[in-house]
Amino acid sequence: MKKYKKTDLESYTLGTTLTLELLNKKIEYVKRVYIHSKQEKNETYNKIVSICNNNKIEIIYSDKVINTLSDKENCYIIGVFEKFSCNIDYNNNHIVLINPSNMGNLGTIIRSSVGFNIKDLVIISPGVDIFDPKVIRSSMGAIFNIRFKYFDSFNDYIKLCNKRREYYPFMLKAKTNLKDVKVNNQFSLIFGNEATGLSDEYLHVGIPLIIKHTKNIDSLNLDNAVSIALYEFSKNDF
Repeated sequence: MKKYKKTDLESYTLGTTLTLELLNKKIEYVKRVYIHSKQEKNETYNKIVSICNNNKIEIIYSDKVINTLSDKENCYIIGVFEKFSCNIDYNNNHIVLINPSNMGNLGTIIRSSVGFNIKDLVIISPGVDIFDPKVIRSSMGAIFNIRFKYFDSFNDYIKLCNKRREYYPFMLKAKTNLKDVKVNNQFSLIFGNEATGLSDEYLHVGIPLIIKHTKNIDSLNLDNAVSIALYEFSKNDF
């Protein structure tokens, strides 16, 4: 195997925990599992081997493949899976990312979304490849617990949503404070690119919101802003 490229039909998980999550949640897409000679035969290893054997998934012991695919010395199991497509549930709440460009941020956002029980992710293209192993690793396997869909434009997305859905773009130019919002319907939380944020046209979409902070910083990191918004919108659910 060679290192991942966006055009590949397969991707992979780097590490035992991610591979076990893949096997538990998306086993129908798993093609094979690579194991390094340094991997301890511990409980997680035994679970992975058992699942593979019970489902006739090929196990290949290859230090060379793992050393080629992983930049970390402590990665001893890699799960290879076929890329899959899915659709979002239009009856649920959504996170909408406009042209996200950072793989680590995307993975962290996915993990936070799952943590706050919002499992439908919309990405407006162009955007980072959700199947990149760096995204999968930073999501800590949460990617296998979400539904996601790419759209060519925000308008293409809203055309498929019901009229009662409420849209909340997060912008520094917004006038409404996040803490003052009262949610009555299904909602979409909308965030811009890490470098540029949302364009001014989103000031006319739904209810633009701002997360107030001190003047000691110019803005919050994208993944931090998403996590704060997720907490505020779901705090009554826990």
